[in-house]
Amino acid sequence: MPKKWDQPLEIQPLHLGIQRESVLQVFGSLVLCVAVVASGILDGVHTETGFEHYAEPTVSQLPAILAMPANCLVNVAYVLLGWYWLPSGGKKGRTYYFQEVFALMAIVYGPVQWVRLWTQHHWAAVLDQWLTLPIFAWVMVWCHYLEHGWKPITFLAMEMTSLMSYALALLHPQGFELALGGHIFIVVWRAWKVQRHFGNDISFRILALGMLSCLGFVCLKLWDLELAQWAFFRRLTGHFWSKICDVLQFHCAFLFLTQLSRRQLRPL
Repeated sequence: MPKKWDQPLEIQPLHLGIQRESVLQVFGSLVLCVAVVASGILDGVHTETGFEHYAEPTVSQLPAILAMPANCLVNVAYVLLGWYWLPSGGKKGRTYYFQEVFALMAIVYGPVQWVRLWTQHHWAAVLDQWLTLPIFAWVMVWCHYLEHGWKPITFLAMEMTSLMSYALALLHPQGFELALGGHIFIVVWRAWKVQRHFGNDISFRILALGMLSCLGFVCLKLWDLELAQWAFFRRLTGHFWSKICDVLQFHCAFLFLTQLSRRQLRPL
């Protein structure tokens, strides 16, 4: 018999059934990150600002918020994905807590990326980079929960370590890439580990698709300018397709983790 870790949390749901703990965690972390960025501590981080770093040509007739329409509007997909995966009203429990936090992360991340494209401001670029790390870390946390049960202190330590790893960006121009690469490596390792212990053929295919999407997310973004020489990538550029891959890997992570969570609650 699998361990039944999905015991209800002792908190009251908000409108749409969103638990207060989920909201406080995601938006509290966002406010903390915004405050740190606004303090200027991270001003020494190397970021790429300016439309010249993107292959998509700007449209002068449009306002700055839509200067690169494809790359800007694709961020709506994160919000829609997060809204789709929010558990329906009235559902409580630790599995739904993990799902809610992840969904709220997606809802928040889309607008943050859009603000970066709109303003081309260094602070927005730093926040965009920084928030990427705890999103990947939440997959590690969820995997750890599936293997070892409810350990809130451990989960907090994992998320704080993830946030603090962004300090590498202050130490080296490619520090963020190093931190992100480490996160991706650990996520793949932990996901493969829980797949071996609890997965089936369906979850394996989801995991494989998620890994391919992650590869597309990284490579298409890196090759954004180079790919623009091909007609297919001149308007819908590598950066745009990178974000499509990112949304897809987000979706695969939801599918993979919620399926394994359900299997944990089902008698063998």
